[in-house]
Amino acid sequence: MSVRIRLKRLGAKKAPFYRIVVADSRTPRNGKSIAEIGYYDPTKEPVELKVNEEEAKKWLSTGAQPSDTAKALLKKVGVIAE
Repeated sequence: MSVRIRLKRLGAKKAPFYRIVVADSRTPRNGKSIAEIGYYDPTKEPVELKVNEEEAKKWLSTGAQPSDTAKALLKKVGVIAE
């Protein structure tokens, strides 16, 4: 089982809101997730990004692979070193 840290899209049409989740790589984008570790709201000014850093580091240390977008967001927060 390959575990990924990725975004789950919520919100209305043309008003996206994302949750940063830990999920099995085989589940659909908005399917069942193992854990929720934060959220990202690109529609607000300034952009709203909140991540539970402890949880994110725990999942990364156990082998969870972040998606490209999730990796960029985790770098922005400081969970992953540049």
